[in-house]
Amino acid sequence: MFADCCSQLRRGAVGDAEVAGAGCPLGAFPYVSKHPLEPPEEWAALRAEGCPVPEVALRAGGAPVRVLARYADVHAMLSDPRFARDPGGTGEQHQLWRRLLGRVLTGKQAAALRPRIAAIGHALVDAMEAGPRPADLMAGFADPLPVRVIGVLLGVPERDWERFAYWSGALYGEDRYGEREIAAAGEDLMAYLGDHVARKRREPGDDLISQVIGITDAAGRSLPEAVLVRIARGLMVSGHETTSSAIGKLVPALLDDRARWRRLLDDRSLVRTAVEELLRFDVNRGPGMPRYLTEDIELGGEVIPKGSTTLSVIDAANRDERMFTDPDELDLGRSPNRHISFGAGAHSCVGQALARTELQVALEILLERLPGLDLAVPPAELVRREGQLTGGFERVPVVW
Repeated sequence: MFADCCSQLRRGAVGDAEVAGAGCPLGAFPYVSKHPLEPPEEWAALRAEGCPVPEVALRAGGAPVRVLARYADVHAMLSDPRFARDPGGTGEQHQLWRRLLGRVLTGKQAAALRPRIAAIGHALVDAMEAGPRPADLMAGFADPLPVRVIGVLLGVPERDWERFAYWSGALYGEDRYGEREIAAAGEDLMAYLGDHVARKRREPGDDLISQVIGITDAAGRSLPEAVLVRIARGLMVSGHETTSSAIGKLVPALLDDRARWRRLLDDRSLVRTAVEELLRFDVNRGPGMPRYLTEDIELGGEVIPKGSTTLSVIDAANRDERMFTDPDELDLGRSPNRHISFGAGAHSCVGQALARTELQVALEILLERLPGLDLAVPPAELVRREGQLTGGFERVPVVW
C-alpha cells in the first residue's frame, strides 16, 4: 500500500491527547485496545450521535484537532480536496506524482507480477519449513515478501534484495535501530537508488523506474534523477511496511477462530473477499491521517472552520454500523464491502492493486503449503510493533 498511505502518522506522532468537547469525555487519545485483535471501546462512543466531530487537545502541545470516526465523515475527508495534505493547501506536485504512478501501478501490472510474487512466497515457506519451530511469521514471511516484490517492481537485482530489506527495515523500524544506524541506512539507500536510477536511464528494462522515465521523457517532461530517487524510496518504504504489517495481522485474525481458517481451506474462492474483509476488520492501523481544512465545511451537523486540523480514524469508520451490517463480525464472504482501508478519492492508495495481489497470493500460499498453521501463543500475547505507520506486530509465532 503506497503513496498517500505513507502520509499516515507514525504511531504516537500525535502524542497523547484528551477530548476537549464536554459531550465526548473519552479520555486520552490515541486509544488503547484491551486486546490486540479487538477495537478500543472508545471507537463506538466516537461514532455515536451525541459525539459528532470532537475537538481533541494534544497534551504534547500544538493546535487542537478534530477527530473523525464515522464512515461518512472519514470518506468525505479522504475524497474532498478541501481537506489538504499540508496547512498551505497545496500538493500539486504530490498529485502529479500520483497520476504518474497511477499509469504504471495498474491492476494489469499487478496481475502480471502474480507469478513472481508466488515464487517469492513459496521460497520463503521453503525456508520456514527447513527452520526451527515455532517460526516467526513476521521475520520468515511477512517482512521479506513485500520488500522482495518491491525489488522486482523497481528492477533491483535479486543479489541486492537482502540489503534492500535491511535498509527498508531500518527506516520504518525506528524502535529497533539506533539513530546512527537509521541515518546510515538512509544514506546508503539513497546512494544505491541514485546509481540504480542512473543505470536505468542508460539501460532501461520493463521495471517501474524505466517505465516512469520512458513516460516522462516521451512527454518532454524528464524528471531529475533526484526526483526519481525519491519516488523509488517512497515506494520501497511505504510498500514494504504496509503490506508486511497487513500479512502479519490478517493471519492472527483468521487463526483467532479456527473455523475461519477451515472455511478458507474448504473454499479457496473466498480468498479475495476474505482479504477485503480482513482489511476492513483491522484494528491496528495507527492513530490516523492529518488533513487541513482550506475552507469551512459541515460535518456531523456541525460547521468545522477553515484552518482546522482533522484526524481520521479509518479503522473506526470501517466498523460503522451505518455502513456495515454486523460490523464487529468477520464475514469472509462479505459483499459488497466498501471499506476505506485504501483511502478514497484523491487520497486513495495508488498501489492498492499490487497490495491486494500480494495479500491474496500470500494467503493462498499459506493455505496451500501450511494448512495446519496455528498461532504458537494466545492472540492476547501478540505485541504491537512500535514506531510504524500501520501498527503491525513485533512477532507472530506460528506452528503447523
